[in-house]
Amino acid sequence: MKSFIDEQGILGIIHNTKFSPVSFREIINKAFSLKGLDIREAAMLLSCTRDEYLSELFSAAGKIKELIYGRRLVFFAPLYISNFCTNNCLYCGFRNKNKTLKRKLIDTDEIKQDVEFLISEGHKRLLVVAGQDNNINADYLADIIKTIYSINKSKGEIRRVNINVAPLEYSGFKKIKKAGIGTYQIFQETYHGGTYKFMHPSGPKSDFDARLYAIDVAQAAGIDDVGIGVLFGLYDYRFETLALLKHCSYLDDKFGVGPHTISVPRIEPASGSSISNNPPYKLSDIDFKKVIAVLRLAVPYAGLILSTREKPALRNELFNLGISQISAGSRTNPGGYSSDTEGQFSLGDYRTLKEVVCDVTDRGFIASFCTACYRKGRTGGDFMELAKPGNIQEFCLSNALLTFKEYILDYKAMPITDVEGFIRKQVATIKDCRIREATVSRLKKIGKGERDIYF
Repeated sequence: MKSFIDEQGILGIIHNTKFSPVSFREIINKAFSLKGLDIREAAMLLSCTRDEYLSELFSAAGKIKELIYGRRLVFFAPLYISNFCTNNCLYCGFRNKNKTLKRKLIDTDEIKQDVEFLISEGHKRLLVVAGQDNNINADYLADIIKTIYSINKSKGEIRRVNINVAPLEYSGFKKIKKAGIGTYQIFQETYHGGTYKFMHPSGPKSDFDARLYAIDVAQAAGIDDVGIGVLFGLYDYRFETLALLKHCSYLDDKFGVGPHTISVPRIEPASGSSISNNPPYKLSDIDFKKVIAVLRLAVPYAGLILSTREKPALRNELFNLGISQISAGSRTNPGGYSSDTEGQFSLGDYRTLKEVVCDVTDRGFIASFCTACYRKGRTGGDFMELAKPGNIQEFCLSNALLTFKEYILDYKAMPITDVEGFIRKQVATIKDCRIREATVSRLKKIGKGERDIYF
């Protein structure tokens, strides 16, 4: 297949884009239609450097995020199951030529220990992560998904399992779809061909096209909820952002479904990787903020994911720029919630889930543990029909409040009396009176002990 990533075309747009205040404000105004932006418009926003225009961009991103998803932040935790890998990605601690790393493939008992710990913390959704290895096949992944769903503790269970693993064959994607996967997530890492080849010198991941078109295979196999991402720091952030947007439009044009999520990790130091300690295109904090804001304006329906790579102070700033999903209390090593092996990369935020929930609540955000869309079948085209025009917000707000109250009651993160006023204030913003009344009724049921109620 001919790649939809036109490198020279993208680089030409970057080179020829000159900042214009008039064009900048026209694009910002267009973004409020929630129709998204093309890559030329995104390039204009990325060319912005002056504080006054950056402030407008950041403000617009926060407002558009609220128009689509409200003030909620969805929480999840990664579950690393293996650090064996046949690839030699130069930026990764799991690469096969890192001989200092202690390798581990966790067994069923260890998976249960980690999952039980995460449930005891209050998590409801997990992202299963693994290096690329022959042991990580579709049958193994399907068994893990089923095992995770089977684990119940007195305070809850995992309600949705998402997966970030190497490309599978069509039949493999069918198997994990049948097992109950939520989102299939895969990052291209870098969309620049020469950089990709240099960073992935050996192993199956060295095939740029196989990775680029993995989501096509997943979609063909029935997995219509997908996530993409870039590892910022490998190449020019402007190129990567515009290429990422090309991937979004390609998926939308071909399948009628863009990515449900977009992840924006930056390179962090990793054991056995000199490149990770000195990224060739290190992304500054201000440019990172700009990337997130532009993605929110350009792909308003997508969930923007932020990991614990970033430090708490910066994470708090980014929540106001369009981030809608975050990890908390994370570990990046197999069995990391019950042992002390080395992780894939360095973390910036070591706070517990409870500490992060309390912090974001104090800042006026709603901690959400919602998994309703997956279980109601609002994925793929059905999700996009609601998300693109901004109609998903009231489902998101109501479900966020229901799961937030459930979490507060079950895990005692803070006294329920301290947040009742906050919940009432949020309920009052629900525009549809029927949904508002139903939300009040369901909140009362949760107060009386019912659980897992959702719209």
